[in-house]
Amino acid sequence: MTEPFPNPGTPVTALPEPAERGDRPPPARFAYDAHTWKEIAHLLANLPVSLAGFVYTVTMLFTGVGLTVTVIGFPLLALGLMGSRLLGRMERARARKLLGVRVEEPSRLPVRGPDGFWPQLWMAVKDPVGWRTVLYELIRLPWGILTFVVTLTGLFVLWPVLPFIVRGLANADRAMVRGLLSPSDELERRIAELESDRGVVVDTAAADLRRIERDLHDGAQARLVNLAMGLGLAKEKLLEDPDAAASMVDEAHGEVKLALQELRDLARGIHPAVLTDRGLDAALSSVASRCTVPVKVTVDLDERPAAAIEGIAYFTVSELLQNVSKHSRARSAAVDVWRSEGRLLIQVWDDGRGGASLDGGTGMRGLADRLGAVDGLFVVESPEGGPTTVTAELPWRDRSGALAEGPGRAKRASKEASVRGRG
Repeated sequence: MTEPFPNPGTPVTALPEPAERGDRPPPARFAYDAHTWKEIAHLLANLPVSLAGFVYTVTMLFTGVGLTVTVIGFPLLALGLMGSRLLGRMERARARKLLGVRVEEPSRLPVRGPDGFWPQLWMAVKDPVGWRTVLYELIRLPWGILTFVVTLTGLFVLWPVLPFIVRGLANADRAMVRGLLSPSDELERRIAELESDRGVVVDTAAADLRRIERDLHDGAQARLVNLAMGLGLAKEKLLEDPDAAASMVDEAHGEVKLALQELRDLARGIHPAVLTDRGLDAALSSVASRCTVPVKVTVDLDERPAAAIEGIAYFTVSELLQNVSKHSRARSAAVDVWRSEGRLLIQVWDDGRGGASLDGGTGMRGLADRLGAVDGLFVVESPEGGPTTVTAELPWRDRSGALAEGPGRAKRASKEASVRGRG
């Protein structure tokens, strides 16, 4: 974005606010001001700068591309493109200083690739920022010659109208910098989202593994250790005191039953068998039957989504119903699941006391993070006094792994949630 510059002679105390001045340079005038001289300096510097960039780019391309038939070709090309990134950074700095163009810096290439040297090398070779800078440097040499000749000649021949000529040439420079050296806003935003989501997925997986390890260590594992000890003592007493041995075997039998129950509960927490065998309708009905509040479950799906999406939907509803049982003081609740335009929508409602929010604890925030990591959406509407309506939205993927197409998410989800809401 071009920085605003005040007209010469305007007192500092009389400058209007930025919102009033706008984001464009002042109009070109016959009188030369500081901004015009900066543009002239930029246009005169175009020739040496573009010449150096052109020589570097042509040398890098001929060397790197020409040697791609050998082992060192691609590494040289990757290093050359990294150097082009540095040239682009210097050009952005020059345009920022002399033209007032504010262009965000592109994201850096990762220092260390996730899969080793060759994936990292390929990432550098296909870097779009580097290739756009290469294109910029190739077209800059003829442009640099033109701007240098016109500006230098104008200083001696066309100086009365030179500010207007300089402004037109400088605006073309601004357009080149914005068009070829600025990052793609949408791409950069998406990269940042994916980096954040990757961290959430890793943290969630680590937390789940720690939970499973803790449950096994404190529950089933401890019972199995007691069972082994009890059976060992029973074996020793089998000949000396058969009655005591039989009593120990009975106790061990009870321990086996409890260990099996704990293992079933743990397996249900990882991925319940009813979900795998019968789908969301039966699995959510099973979860609702364990809730302390009467729950009406409505699942309106013509087909089953992908297993991963189905699992996330199941655990989302399961945790929300646990919150209803523990915190809501509700008398009734309902769960609706349906598909709309390539999205799986979930709504959990209760008539409890309300007051739930994403900032109220780690449970809701954790659900929002988990759904966000798979490009989902999580909305909580819970005024004080109730009722509470939680709407979750997931991308629909069918069992073959294909991702269904669908329009924008947030507005449509809120609209459908309000249609299905219960006041």
